[in-house]
Amino acid sequence: MSNEVIPTLKKDYIYNLMVKGKRMGGRKFDEFREIKVETNAIDKAEGSAKVTLGSTQVIVGVKLQPRTPFPDSMDEGVIMTNLELNPIASPDFEPGSPREEAIEMSRVVDRGIRESGAIDIKKLCISEGVTVWTVFIDIHVLNDDGNLIDAASLGAISALLTTRVPNKAYGFGEDTDLPMKETPVSVTVARIGGKLMADPSRDEEAICEAKLTVVSSLDGAIAGMQKMGSSAFTEAELLEAIELSCRKAGEIREDFLAGLAAERIGAE
Repeated sequence: MSNEVIPTLKKDYIYNLMVKGKRMGGRKFDEFREIKVETNAIDKAEGSAKVTLGSTQVIVGVKLQPRTPFPDSMDEGVIMTNLELNPIASPDFEPGSPREEAIEMSRVVDRGIRESGAIDIKKLCISEGVTVWTVFIDIHVLNDDGNLIDAASLGAISALLTTRVPNKAYGFGEDTDLPMKETPVSVTVARIGGKLMADPSRDEEAICEAKLTVVSSLDGAIAGMQKMGSSAFTEAELLEAIELSCRKAGEIREDFLAGLAAERIGAE
């Protein structure tokens, strides 16, 4: 979104607010827009969640299917993440092959889940070397008002925390909870005019010089990072952005994932 052209008047308005230490909508620089998480949003999915972040909205569905394992991981399940930028979500999105930014965002979400060890993939092995579960995470953008990565990441982990493994449908016994071990949370920080701000809106993304997405785990360990934009962060800005991201991730995790995680991870 950083290449989108917005009116000069709106750019000036955003910059003038920043000089006064303010943002559009009256938010503080470290403040997220209102977040809403609705789980079990898709009846036919094994797990699902709908996330609203301000006016940004995504829906995530999780499906599981048995398959042959990869040759280098014969006793591990498989995770596949896909993100669709639906034309209904923005006039900038067009039907057809996946856009480069959609691929980039799905990789960030996927990396955070994998590197944090969110899913115990060893427990997705049905018969070593023969059959394992494949976890398909499908993310659909319903409306884009900025910061799609954080909305998609929160939607993905929320959906996974509600997912049931459909053993009965394939003759493998009773259905069970998806084995979860972690709750990675993504927080994106944008730099505009030398100031850092969390959860950039669509307009803020359009004028920001750079963005940094940090995915952190429950203990604050970094599971993934993605830098976007042509401008570089200084070392001081990078450290500040990471600290801000991890702090806000902790708040989001406590507010929206703690209950789901207690049911799944605490019961392990």
